[in-house]
Amino acid sequence: MSAEIGPFRRLYRGLTTFDFVGRRRTWFIASTTVIVAGLLSLGLRGFNLGIDFKGGSSWEVLAPHTSISAMTSAVEGAGLPQPVVEKLGSDTYQVSADLNSLSVTRQNQITNQVIGVMARLAGVTDNQVSTSAVGPTWGGQITQRALEALLVFFLAVVVYISLRFEPKMALAAFVAMIHDLLVTVGVYSLFGFQITPDTVIAVLTILGYSLYDTVVVFDRVRDNTGTVLKSGNLTYSDMVNLSMNQTLARSINTSLVAILPVLSVLAVGAYLLGATTLQNYGLALTVGLISGAYSSIFIASPLLAVLKERETRYRDLASRVASRVERTVLTPAGAALLTAEGPARSASSPAARRAATVQARARKAKRR
Repeated sequence: MSAEIGPFRRLYRGLTTFDFVGRRRTWFIASTTVIVAGLLSLGLRGFNLGIDFKGGSSWEVLAPHTSISAMTSAVEGAGLPQPVVEKLGSDTYQVSADLNSLSVTRQNQITNQVIGVMARLAGVTDNQVSTSAVGPTWGGQITQRALEALLVFFLAVVVYISLRFEPKMALAAFVAMIHDLLVTVGVYSLFGFQITPDTVIAVLTILGYSLYDTVVVFDRVRDNTGTVLKSGNLTYSDMVNLSMNQTLARSINTSLVAILPVLSVLAVGAYLLGATTLQNYGLALTVGLISGAYSSIFIASPLLAVLKERETRYRDLASRVASRVERTVLTPAGAALLTAEGPARSASSPAARRAATVQARARKAKRR
């Protein structure tokens, strides 16, 4: 009967026994590979910063019947130095360049010429070309404020989790958030996505989401530390695996609920309907939410298990459990039954027998 149960039904029936901690080397190597690739790209290529950060001028126009090369040639012919031309969403083109070193008269002259050639290329009037300009001082202030907000967020998280749980959980959660930050900035550097203030807001949002998902798992770990771990039949790593299997369905559900609407906004709003203001925000959210869901499951909890099993009491517990002939592997359903029964009840109680049956079926299905 158990062999006929599919993976999704096993997940939602509480019959999973995935070994997240035991395979931590695989997860850590995968994350390290992505992060190193991003850092190498960052060192070689840097960021594609928007004008809000580096300063400069930009022009946008809806031009369905042109191309990046044609737009580049047109604005260069208008005297624009070193233009950066990008296609945003559905047929919207953005041209940016740094004119801050030029005189005000020359800036106005080039701006009018660029507006004229972009309008003619797009087949629209000059009023339909939007223009914006940011000074270098303003760009530096934006960058400084973004870094300050990030540092304050990290400090608040470490203090909160240290007080709410314990310092080692705070360290694991902090590493998971750094992981998400490095993955996101690495992806942006690798693919040359433009970084705007919307991107910074999205990064702070995804770090908060990653923290939420990690705290859910850690809360279950803390509960199990006071119940199933006291039986002496599980190591700390086994207990963390049990906690993660107990919250796995919830993590998957919340991740999908968060990611699918953002993908819809990114695909439909930005690319099909041409709402380009949604692109930078939606792109950062999509990358960060996927990374946050990954880190809370495959980085934070396995790292916590590694840190805790360095403690003498949990190292001794692991030695005692390893010396036994058969190790106990609890499923979420089995743990729920045993916890409901209570430690004072006999192992021959109906609930305990049902829990043992559930575990035996799960082990048999896994061997098949």
